[in-house]
Amino acid sequence: MADRRTRSMTGSDQSRTTAARATAIAEQLHYECSILLELYREKESFNADITVADGRLVSVPPPSSQLDTRDKLWRLHSALLQCRSLLERAIAKEEEELGGGKKGDYETQRKMVKERLSLLLVNTGELLKAVDGTAVLTPNLEGLELDGPTILFELKLWVYRIFKEVDYWTKTAITTLQGLPSVIAKERTRTTRVRSTRSTRR
Repeated sequence: MADRRTRSMTGSDQSRTTAARATAIAEQLHYECSILLELYREKESFNADITVADGRLVSVPPPSSQLDTRDKLWRLHSALLQCRSLLERAIAKEEEELGGGKKGDYETQRKMVKERLSLLLVNTGELLKAVDGTAVLTPNLEGLELDGPTILFELKLWVYRIFKEVDYWTKTAITTLQGLPSVIAKERTRTTRVRSTRSTRR
């Protein structure tokens, strides 16, 4: 009995550590996104107050206070998966249409953002598995604008909009993940209590 309690506490601590690690990655990614946006604006001579089309590129259910930890994580993980698909497409499109010959600060930063986003996905995937116990989902790319426009200026705006989308979901990730450790701990305690009640009844 005591052994079981110790084991579940360890699981809870592990989830908390994963949540803290994921939050730190998201914070770093947010910082790197802001640099990427700045470098892109410089490269394309965009003003800092340039406006892009309204509405999200990523398609997930709307946020709700009714969502439990698992649903919040699922929503976040799904959005980040779509962000990565969009980012990969934007990079490919840029290199294809705008030429990807030279490798400078911008290209280095773009690669860093993509790698950090993949790392964040691994960590949110681990959290999802810890809470849900099932395998991680694959992205639903239906309705995602993966082709991009053909007019050059519109293409540049589309790439910028994707970078802004990654930035937006990174901020959302920070907020979501910061609220997780206490929730995970509470859920684990509740599960342990239910289990110990059941085994006492037996």
